[in-house]
Amino acid sequence: MQSISYATETDTLDKAQPASADFSTQFEYVLENRPDPFMPFITEKAATSTADMNEIVDKSEPLTGMQLFEPGQLTLVALLKKNAEDVAMVEDFTGKGYVLLEGTKIGRRGVVKDIAPNAVIIEETAVTRAGKEIITQVVMTLKKEGEE
Repeated sequence: MQSISYATETDTLDKAQPASADFSTQFEYVLENRPDPFMPFITEKAATSTADMNEIVDKSEPLTGMQLFEPGQLTLVALLKKNAEDVAMVEDFTGKGYVLLEGTKIGRRGVVKDIAPNAVIIEETAVTRAGKEIITQVVMTLKKEGEE
């Protein structure tokens, strides 16, 4: 018959820790190109630094329709009249066509201001942090057949 022996709790504790355990060793944190975990994330300098007042601030509204395209991504392919209204047709890089009317929002900051006999004039209005408006005009010209 086999005999089974059970170890007591005191036996396992004695074996786990040697009698001469040395608790005097200190843990040393080595940075190794890591940030110091005891330094605050935001420093006083970063919290009080002044922002560039000439930086352009975009609104965080979702873009829809023609706002998804900047004027430079489109090619003007046709200009026509519908009753007394001028209409422009543009094409994206995939060949898909779109219709532009006066007042159509295009890109993040642009609005179609005028549809001339051979061009579309888009006015882009950017606002800086200081509230100053910067207005630029982008002109899309109609190219003749075979012209690049």
